[in-house]
Amino acid sequence: MTSATISTITGDELVEHLDGSDLFLLDVREPDEVAEWQIPDVHNIPLGSLVDRLDEVPRDKDIVVICAKGTRAQQGAELLSRRGIASRVLEGGMGSWGSTYDQVSGEFAGATVVQLRRRGKGCLSYVVGAGERAVVIDPSRDLARYQEVAAECGWTITHVLDTHLHADHLSGARELAAASNASLWLNPADPFRFDFEPLVDGKSIELAPGVDLVVSSVSVPGHTEGSTMYQLGQHAIFTGDTLFLESVGRPDLADEAEGYAHHLFHSLHERVLPLSDDITVFPAHFGPGVAVRSGEFVARRLGELRDSLAPLALNEDEFVRWAVANVKDRPGNYRQIVGINAGQAEPDANAAELELGPNRCAIA
Repeated sequence: MTSATISTITGDELVEHLDGSDLFLLDVREPDEVAEWQIPDVHNIPLGSLVDRLDEVPRDKDIVVICAKGTRAQQGAELLSRRGIASRVLEGGMGSWGSTYDQVSGEFAGATVVQLRRRGKGCLSYVVGAGERAVVIDPSRDLARYQEVAAECGWTITHVLDTHLHADHLSGARELAAASNASLWLNPADPFRFDFEPLVDGKSIELAPGVDLVVSSVSVPGHTEGSTMYQLGQHAIFTGDTLFLESVGRPDLADEAEGYAHHLFHSLHERVLPLSDDITVFPAHFGPGVAVRSGEFVARRLGELRDSLAPLALNEDEFVRWAVANVKDRPGNYRQIVGINAGQAEPDANAAELELGPNRCAIA
């Protein structure tokens, strides 16, 4: 409770209600703040305008008031309360939303895939297990999330993998590997400055007899030079930031957009698109245009993406021109984040603040 009369709701509790029709998300930040980063389907009425726009607030909905960290939302909820309108405040505001997760699981190629969705960041990570062993792909620094999944499934985390050197959020791969006494596998084409086991083409991890998580193509450069995808049998592929459900990875974060765009084209057309239409694509991120629903994977069959993503039908020159022309704002604080993820700097007590805001890893 933030006061005697105003109730609160946590990010985890909010996620459970997002699919419901009775929810009314009222964001009282300024329009430019909301345009920068928002929860899907919010209604923006700035705090200073709320009194004059009360007729826009329904009386028959479950109202959740949102701001950056909770202060303005509290003021807005108190204003509504004085006018007989009940509401709840999102604890910690958008700051806490950035660390809110849910998860979904399913069976692929004899293994169980658990997708953890960091809803406010659009980040996706995975625990893939069979028998007594599990691999974690693209973990965040919320290590307990992965440890709890493994414990609930009776798995030991034996390997931790990143698909690339991340620029939008802090990787937990190094910490999780150390905490789990697991092997850390990374692509040496990205400039990591700490100890890890280097990936080579075709390297595989046996989870259980007959169930291999295969590093099918170590070199899928384009988003980064060390971008890597991991294939689970003939049924699933973890594409990192090479291929998303709504676009492809941006090639400009190393300040070599044109050259990296050529690499990305070849990675897509030589390593990804030749795979079966029926293979399921699990990306590392989702953007605001991707619907996220309880109990459903953020994933699609490769054949569906082949048909729906226009850039995949472009020839190389067209693709490069499109990619270079359409990269927009870069992830906030990305240089500091890259430095920490590469081991060039250590995170401090305020490191989590670097991650606030949306991911911007796809070409718009």
